[in-house]
Amino acid sequence: MLNKKTYTNGQKVYELIDDILTYFYKNGQLKARGKYVNEQMEGQWQFYRENGQLWQVGNFLSNKKHGHWLRYDRSGNQEYSAYFDDNKLIKQE
Repeated sequence: MLNKKTYTNGQKVYELIDDILTYFYKNGQLKARGKYVNEQMEGQWQFYRENGQLWQVGNFLSNKKHGHWLRYDRSGNQEYSAYFDDNKLIKQE
């Protein structure tokens, strides 16, 4: 998962500090951030659009979607709310 370290322009693709993994877009803007434990995404993660706007907030358990996920449209309004169990969609509102 953490193979590519930099983009062709020299911008780092990700940064791992303690157990927090941060991904970046090629322009340096924040792409995603969350806990990374034993080489797996864990707990709550936030995902952003390239313009810096919050896109999704969701939870992982052993690298799989688990629990509540929210997605926001480009106006910042909630687009949907969903619940996952072991990467399977259980309910969407």
